[in-house]
Amino acid sequence: MLEIDVKKLFPNAAAALDGVLSNDMLIASGGFGLCGIPERFLDAIRDSGVTGLTFASNNAGIDNEGIGKLLRTKQVKKMISSYVGENKEFERQFLSGELEVEFCPQGTLAERMRAGGAGIPGFYTKTGVGTQVADGKEVKNFDGEDYILERGIFADLAIVKAWKADETGNLIFRKTARNFNLPAATCGKVCVVEVEEIVPAGSLDPDSIHLPGVYVQRMVIGAPYDKKIEFRTVRERDAGEEVSA
Repeated sequence: MLEIDVKKLFPNAAAALDGVLSNDMLIASGGFGLCGIPERFLDAIRDSGVTGLTFASNNAGIDNEGIGKLLRTKQVKKMISSYVGENKEFERQFLSGELEVEFCPQGTLAERMRAGGAGIPGFYTKTGVGTQVADGKEVKNFDGEDYILERGIFADLAIVKAWKADETGNLIFRKTARNFNLPAATCGKVCVVEVEEIVPAGSLDPDSIHLPGVYVQRMVIGAPYDKKIEFRTVRERDAGEEVSA
């Protein structure tokens, strides 16, 4: 049986967030849709009652799942996002002026997080030139082409989900759950991670590690997880069609 005795491991998500949560924080959150979202931490944030939060996340989940839970409780004041579909409460709050939204192209959002993690305050990109994305941003011409200045994201807190970790916090993300978890993890002043499994230090292949433990301050074991489906589409059964056992 694995015996873990490290300062990084906490008994649950609420304990891991103790002392690092406050009102009006900027939180970078991993995940894409419902894939790889840090759901234990999102539940703990909801239960903590903090308000005025800004989330940098690819999307806001769906109604009552992911960040959508925090929209229901009115704890989020601003979203920095790429995709906002399939969330009626998000739509309602945005259209009514209750929620501020900063739309950000998906690749630009990932790079803004990566830049923040690398200590880069800003970078120029062609993405968004000539569109509403460029409104209010500095434009600079390089070799006859216009580029807009995007700011790196320096979050107060990063919440991410990984598949496997060792005792020192080295992480492996599973398949597409790698998505925004990796750049989000690097751009937070404090990074808390929920994982499905923790293994002994030295048992992970160094070449397979996606995020070094130096980025990780706190960990919890979040398993078991339910596999939630964001949007299910099924084919209508033809008349007389038999269903195989």
